[in-house]
Amino acid sequence: ADHPWFNLTTLAASERSAGKQYGKVVNWRLETPFPEKIAKLKVTSITPSAMKDVDLVFSALPAEIATDIENTFADAGIAVCSNASSHRMEPTIPLVVPEVNPEHLGLIDVQRDAGRDGFIVTNPNCSTIMLVTALAPLRKFAFTDIRVATMQAISGAGFAGVAAMAIYDNVIPYIGKEEEKMETETLKIMGTLKSKKVVNAAFNVSASCHRVPVIDGHTMAVWADIKEPVEMVKKAYIDYKPPIKGLPTQPAESVHLFSEDDRPQPRLDRMRGHGMTVSVGRLREGLRFVAMGHNTIRGAAGASVLNAELIAKKKYL
Repeated sequence: ADHPWFNLTTLAASERSAGKQYGKVVNWRLETPFPEKIAKLKVTSITPSAMKDVDLVFSALPAEIATDIENTFADAGIAVCSNASSHRMEPTIPLVVPEVNPEHLGLIDVQRDAGRDGFIVTNPNCSTIMLVTALAPLRKFAFTDIRVATMQAISGAGFAGVAAMAIYDNVIPYIGKEEEKMETETLKIMGTLKSKKVVNAAFNVSASCHRVPVIDGHTMAVWADIKEPVEMVKKAYIDYKPPIKGLPTQPAESVHLFSEDDRPQPRLDRMRGHGMTVSVGRLREGLRFVAMGHNTIRGAAGASVLNAELIAKKKYL
């Protein structure tokens, strides 16, 4: 609504919502009301003609329909920042976390060289974002094996994603396709851009994903086969400087290291950095640590906005 670089002009959805005011068709509410100018915007249909004066589209479409629609927009000369999983693993489409692999935007040139007027840039799965951001300061160490067990908030499943009677007083030890996403996306993001393609990172990721009765904030326990003393690893976090700066949505701290034994906690720490900071704690020999971040801000909407800011800063629009 009030972004310093972007002006929101169009909201698009299915024909069921087209022609209605946005504030009257959403089935969820924020703690604070939508800004009036956004609530009163009329929803349009999802077509390139509806976007004829738009430079950039944020796509939060279901994966099964995102594939064709996002391709149509990109072919029509529009930049697409996608939160959908459809295109993440395509060789010519960047899968980007600005603090981790901003150089992968070079794949935009590959898309354009192939004759596409616009382009698609994707952000990863919400849990993958927390993991790779937490791993970024550790790149200076040699490791070949990452193991992660997640405790994921119910908001990650969407408004109607988990039935109340299924999650109350319960832990669900399976989230469809989540483990596969973490195990593959991490390697692409932390890979190297060489000769117009990404070479995957040379380590293994093994994930076990679980849904827990927390509203917002994904927590994960991470094991890495790093042999250096834990004090060296702590210093790496303290000294860490992201490779990109100056993006409006980027927090002052991309990664925050807690010294307390009982942090991070979702309820206490998910809004650090306006929900964009990934918190790390319980760093101990093994190497073992806990990472946590806000899944619908850092892990979804905020990630797409941050990618768009990087695209603008690199003058791809």
